[in-house]
Amino acid sequence: MRIVTDIENICLKRSVDAGSEEQRKAVMEIMDQVKRKGDQALIEYTKKWDGAELTSLLVREEEIAAAYDHVETEMISIMKEAAANIKEYHQKQLKTSWNFTQENGSVLGQRILPLDSVGVYVPGGTAAYPSSVLMNVIPALVAGVKRIVMVSPPNENGSLPSAVLVAADIAGVKEIYKVGGAQAIAALAYGTESIKKVDKIVGPGNIFVALAKREVFGDVAIDMIAGPSEIAILADETAVAKEIAADLLSQAEHDERASSVLVTTSISLAEEVFNEVEQQLNDLPRKEIAKKSIDQYGLIVVVKTLDEATTAINTIAPEHLEIITENPYDILENIRHAGSIFIGRYSSEPVGDYFAGTNHVLPTNGTARFSNPLNVDDFQKKSSITHYSEAAFKENAYKIAKFARLEGLEAHARAIEARYEE
Repeated sequence: MRIVTDIENICLKRSVDAGSEEQRKAVMEIMDQVKRKGDQALIEYTKKWDGAELTSLLVREEEIAAAYDHVETEMISIMKEAAANIKEYHQKQLKTSWNFTQENGSVLGQRILPLDSVGVYVPGGTAAYPSSVLMNVIPALVAGVKRIVMVSPPNENGSLPSAVLVAADIAGVKEIYKVGGAQAIAALAYGTESIKKVDKIVGPGNIFVALAKREVFGDVAIDMIAGPSEIAILADETAVAKEIAADLLSQAEHDERASSVLVTTSISLAEEVFNEVEQQLNDLPRKEIAKKSIDQYGLIVVVKTLDEATTAINTIAPEHLEIITENPYDILENIRHAGSIFIGRYSSEPVGDYFAGTNHVLPTNGTARFSNPLNVDDFQKKSSITHYSEAAFKENAYKIAKFARLEGLEAHARAIEARYEE
């Protein structure tokens, strides 16, 4: 981790992993096989890469019921409470259809409808995150999506992690399949005998999943191609070094390419945090991952004023931003680019990851400059409504026809004139 005083070159934008040519070819081959062989291809790939021999891809109700026996009662209660918080927050995002009538009698409006179906990809192995199940599924349910399909790679014994199944059941998923990787994305996009295709695919995955999502985009919608996690903390002398260091490491342990940045007006805090990070690294279970992340993408930026600090943050456009200053809401007014903002000492970033209710599926790698956290809007579509009155038509027909001819579209003009010639 470095300590610097230059805010001109602090943007830690990391190159997006576009995959190797070999990986891209492998994904194309997988997708072709799934299109041609359907379930057979899914079962063959699951045996090849996950070591599981399956006769059926669908998770049975009894498997979900059994999963509850392997998750402690207290944890089930915590997940239910987190799900309720997430639902409450996302219900505030709901929009309804609207229309208005003009003086000439025309009616203009917008119709808002949920998507018919959504596929949620859940990584397997050590990257099985029940919290992500809740975060991806609940906004879709709030939006009114009727069919939500979850896919996830099974363990060698052909099962999915119990906590993931419990989270899916709490969230309200009724259709779960044991399949992962690029083949799962292909199945969701194009359909097989068991898995009917969906309209949108959301959820994180490895490079093969990311490449597959890129490939199917256009045939179906996708959420985003997410990069490694990142956190920026804007703090003054009132912050506690031990807590800041712990928050920085909470992101560093995710990935060797995760980014952790402190921007502060206090040189003493900067030095204390630097030492705390080194000390706290020693007994982290994921020490090797966190250390590589901190060494490569860990940074402490010391600035003279809080105005300089906000400039630095807006330059980074971080996925997560913590503001820990004496007057944080004064700072908030000047923050333009951040995925999710955590205000005050007790709003540590994991509060949002798991429990508060805000979504933890966020724009990374500077894309917070133009994109949003996953939300209810991502699972709805909009149609424009136009009901032109006769009076409005007679008033504007000549103008519309003239505009069409300006663009060389004679048939457009004649479609209008066919009506007003009467």
